[in-house]
Amino acid sequence: MSDPRRVEFGDFLRSRREKLSPKTVGLPAGQRRRTMGLRREEVAQLAGIGVDWYIRLEQGRTVSPSVTTVDALARALRLSKAEHTHLKALARDGDRRPFVREIVPPPILRLIESLTQPAYITGRRWDVLAWNAAAEEVFAFGRLPEEDRNTLLLMMTNKQTRRAYGAGWAEVAKRMVAMFRATYDVWAGDPAFVDLTARLRQGSPEFVKWWGAHEVHSTLSGRKTMSHPTKGVLHFEHTSFQANDDPALKLVIYTPVKGEGSAAHVVGSSIKQRSERSD
Repeated sequence: MSDPRRVEFGDFLRSRREKLSPKTVGLPAGQRRRTMGLRREEVAQLAGIGVDWYIRLEQGRTVSPSVTTVDALARALRLSKAEHTHLKALARDGDRRPFVREIVPPPILRLIESLTQPAYITGRRWDVLAWNAAAEEVFAFGRLPEEDRNTLLLMMTNKQTRRAYGAGWAEVAKRMVAMFRATYDVWAGDPAFVDLTARLRQGSPEFVKWWGAHEVHSTLSGRKTMSHPTKGVLHFEHTSFQANDDPALKLVIYTPVKGEGSAAHVVGSSIKQRSERSD
């Protein structure tokens, strides 16, 4: 049976190869092409590796490319920094233990409790594990079943979330899919991640389309504008931090933009944990 991570490695190579034209990499276009982008032998030539070896990589065979080979492929395919990092992560022999939902340590819980800005903690699968009262005011995590508290699931399949982002939804959602792709591929084949993507495929035709493109982006800070049913238009700057206690945990903070909308009035001082439910 093929290693799911190797399959994703090969799929990623193919998706990047099909995006490139001969002109982009300085090769003659030649006669009419039967396939999109570069040919496999052209990528192998640019990377300085054997064609058969490259074909095995793209087919997801159980082979382990060296760091030098991965770097050569990144140059040949004109990968961005985020794409190069992703390719290296897929080439490594990963942790084969099954995914287990994380538990947030008490010091981190107390940290987000102390924040007045909306803040929450996510795990590797982007599940929302804990959040403060200000985040509850904006996102209403406590009103959701535990299995639905996942930031990508909310963005792609929740009608209220889609309405909140309005015309900007597609841009934000597409970028989130590309960011999650970098996480998913490393966990490819794990039942918890397979189950999540199955729900996303079933609930969102946009996810199916964007997922097939195999785009990869790194996590970035930025601004988000949302329309809240009672608080009006909210403007936030959002950023995230990795926990030293457990690198799988990520603290996400939404800072209201001063003087823009009613976001500056969103405050809170108590904490909600994933075990709680609001009636």
